[in-house]
Amino acid sequence: MSSRSAVLCSRNSHKARELERLLPGWTIESLDRDDYPPETGATYYENARIKAAFGREHAGGWVLAEDSGLEVDALDGRPGVLSARYAPEGAPAIAKLLGELAGVDDRAAHYTSELVLLTPDGRELRGTGILEGRIAHDARGSEGFGYDPVFVPDGEEQTVAELGNEWKAENSHRARAARALLAALG
Repeated sequence: MSSRSAVLCSRNSHKARELERLLPGWTIESLDRDDYPPETGATYYENARIKAAFGREHAGGWVLAEDSGLEVDALDGRPGVLSARYAPEGAPAIAKLLGELAGVDDRAAHYTSELVLLTPDGRELRGTGILEGRIAHDARGSEGFGYDPVFVPDGEEQTVAELGNEWKAENSHRARAARALLAALG
């Protein structure tokens, strides 16, 4: 594939670097603005489209947007589309999640990632990725970000943060969404 550049509609530098690794041949630059519209969508796809439409207003060329979250069965799907606003990122969000799951045996959960790519000619392409797993009883590991220190993928005994960025690049919900997006690109 020839080299392409896209603007990612996010201030999250972790996502920009991760997506650049997941989309070989692409250069991803963050659209660093303070006036992003609120994420009012009921789904990850709707939120990604909101960001992409905003990006289209402020950048030309290829525009990429992503929304993702963690859904925990015992919490009726929370934090879900509010994952980034559930609590401050990092330790406070993890502490809140583990607190809500104290004494809960069924810790089934899944990550979902939705990518929306707007092409220079106005087409919209998308890719969805899901990673099934469960929530650990304590935070472990130092790689990744967000809920990675407490998310144990199906078939694994370690958290995503313990499995590391190399594992994540092949298996994460975002990696799966990127592969689906590349397939949609042809």
